[in-house]
Amino acid sequence: MFFASDNWAGAHPNIAAGLSANAGGFSTAYGDGALDRAVYQRFSEIFEREVAVFFVATGTAANSLALTAYNKPGGISFAHRESHVIEDECGAPVYFSGGSRLNEIDGALGKIDPHNLERTIGRFAPEIVHWGRPMAVSITQSTEVGTIYGLDEIETISVVAKQYSVPLHMDGARFANALVALDTTPAEMTWKRGVDILSFGGTKNGCWCAEAIVLFDLDRARELAFLRKRAAQLFSKSRFVAAQFEAYFKDGLWLNTARHANAMAARLAAAIEDSATAKLAWLPQANEVFAVIKKAEAERLQAAGAAFYDWHKPHGFDGHIGEDELLYRFVTSFATTADEVDRFGQLIA
Repeated sequence: MFFASDNWAGAHPNIAAGLSANAGGFSTAYGDGALDRAVYQRFSEIFEREVAVFFVATGTAANSLALTAYNKPGGISFAHRESHVIEDECGAPVYFSGGSRLNEIDGALGKIDPHNLERTIGRFAPEIVHWGRPMAVSITQSTEVGTIYGLDEIETISVVAKQYSVPLHMDGARFANALVALDTTPAEMTWKRGVDILSFGGTKNGCWCAEAIVLFDLDRARELAFLRKRAAQLFSKSRFVAAQFEAYFKDGLWLNTARHANAMAARLAAAIEDSATAKLAWLPQANEVFAVIKKAEAERLQAAGAAFYDWHKPHGFDGHIGEDELLYRFVTSFATTADEVDRFGQLIA
């Protein structure tokens, strides 16, 4: 009963097979092989326009380099106070950019409040050298607490960003989970709503190690190529990242794995709703479920073989958590089975 993280899951068999199929022979290095180029073209087809694609090893690298692509002296990026770029990347976006800043924006349950964003950005007049100047806005889709920005919400935030002449970045570590939950297209959830640059995650959704920066603003591509090299993220044998993405996209595998993960989250949420010993903190929208459970009960569940973590109370959560209770996070993945969920449901019934 592994609900600790989708990072705990292994690689989907089709992706492992894709790696094996491309393990032999020779191919041009550093992202210029035939398979690399074919996968770049596949990204463009998926997003319904020409895009520039840069493979990297981790989501942290993708986010940090995406923001650094728009770096400027005194630059400030704006993100939700509980976003991954602010809370979980050890200052990497600041490090890679050589000293830009991250400014926290409030908003309920992981999502930036556009009014708070506009009010905060407006404080930094770009002509006043002492304060610093706006550099980028970053949103997470789906968010750290499993919520999802609707298409209109993305567009609203983009309008604010464009009003202050800054790009909109999307941290898409769980991009596919949000996409299938909204039942929309990659184009509609990104550039058609004003997103300029995307961190496209595959690792959490069945890949072994495959992340990419997808750049819709092609004028930035040459600079980003140098930034990636300087950051030690240019793989010599990049065909092994390309092989993962080739298998990931084939026959819609990436959408099917995300749908399965989301379905398992909904099944888990239903079991928690029916429980006498746990209660849902809020309804899940993707593949993360949050529940309030008594500490002693959580320890019993963990001792019985369930893996999950306690979580901090997010901004905007107005539910009650007793002194003997904690908020816990459960994450499902392509590898989660209905049997696992049902066994957990029996434990908490």
